[in-house]
Amino acid sequence: MPSTSPAAARSQHGRSVVFVDGVRTPFGRARKDGLYAHTRADDLAVRTVRELLRRHPQLPPERVDDVALAATTQQGDQGLTLGRTVAMLAGLPPTVPGFAIDRMCAGAMTAVTTTSAAIGVGAQDVTIAGGVEHMGHHPMGFDAEPNPRFLAERLVAPDALNMGVTAENLHDRFPELTKERADAYGVASQERYAAALASGRIEPDLVPVALRDPERGWGLATADEPPRPGTTLAAVADLPTPFRPGGRVTAATSAPLTDGAASCLLAAEDVAEELGLPVRMRLVSFAYAGVEPEVMGLGPVPATRRALERAGLTIDDVGLVEINEAFAVQVLSFLDAFGIADDDPRVNPYGGAIAVGHPLASSGVRLMTQLARQFAERPDVRYGLTTMCVGLGQGGTVVWENPHFTGEEAAR
Repeated sequence: MPSTSPAAARSQHGRSVVFVDGVRTPFGRARKDGLYAHTRADDLAVRTVRELLRRHPQLPPERVDDVALAATTQQGDQGLTLGRTVAMLAGLPPTVPGFAIDRMCAGAMTAVTTTSAAIGVGAQDVTIAGGVEHMGHHPMGFDAEPNPRFLAERLVAPDALNMGVTAENLHDRFPELTKERADAYGVASQERYAAALASGRIEPDLVPVALRDPERGWGLATADEPPRPGTTLAAVADLPTPFRPGGRVTAATSAPLTDGAASCLLAAEDVAEELGLPVRMRLVSFAYAGVEPEVMGLGPVPATRRALERAGLTIDDVGLVEINEAFAVQVLSFLDAFGIADDDPRVNPYGGAIAVGHPLASSGVRLMTQLARQFAERPDVRYGLTTMCVGLGQGGTVVWENPHFTGEEAAR
């Protein structure tokens, strides 16, 4: 039994914080002919913020206390303090402030936990948090100048700054994480996404985006571009290994380079009740942790252990897991660490980033939005978590409670 109940933990640390709603753009492939090749990154983020306001007209815009938006590469159309500029472009009153965040892949997750902390201590009541990444315009690490001391003083391994190589390093460190297991997981991600799409579980969280192409004219993005339905084990078995000759990481076991944005609405639970806002999840705890940068994919393991400990829970209390699939081997390392089977139905039931894509800083809110929808479908599940690895050797995890839970404890 947990030594400290999550409800007791919340009462000790401040107000209850709730996830009201989350939306995202369809995700596009980051290439010259991709969905958003001629669309600005900040306009993608604006579209998600406007959609949140449209879906919840009972929320007076001036009641939004802050807007936190993340991007990994903060330059060009992803620069200039995104939270503030996007808030203004989305039509929020000039009295609403905003700021930008960077924790690479966990940018949107950090936007959520940072503003949730402000709500929890009573400094704010309602916030918008999210992230955007246009990897077609801003490839990861483009124009970055890592300090030469990192290598000269051996602070990190020479290959620690290449995420694909860090995935190969996981295969090296844990021989039981075989290519065959990774291939099977990658195919399963595509299958789960396809099933979720066919059953109507993906589209409700998407906001259409108007497109303009100088050659093809106007269009409308309504569906994700990266998924490859019908992928088979035979088709992926002999794919090239771009990060190492004779390696084990392939395009089928990696998240594709992606463009997209996601945002969510957060509130104190009493304020949500006052304004008539829905409560889709309650935040229980969160944690971030560091690992050796050369095995970046292990980050979710210590982060999850820390978040569960803070919540007074164990992995056995968790009924749903949304883990970002940067690489299949990274997910498998997490599953093995917690004794979870590769095909456990609790894990990414709608598929994951290997299928849908990973627009770096925005992915954390995609995970949360999907978990919220799963909570509504699964009143038998009380706790879920969203977790992800982070470049340069970090991990982040947020533990959530299902407000729809109808189990024995809720009845009592």
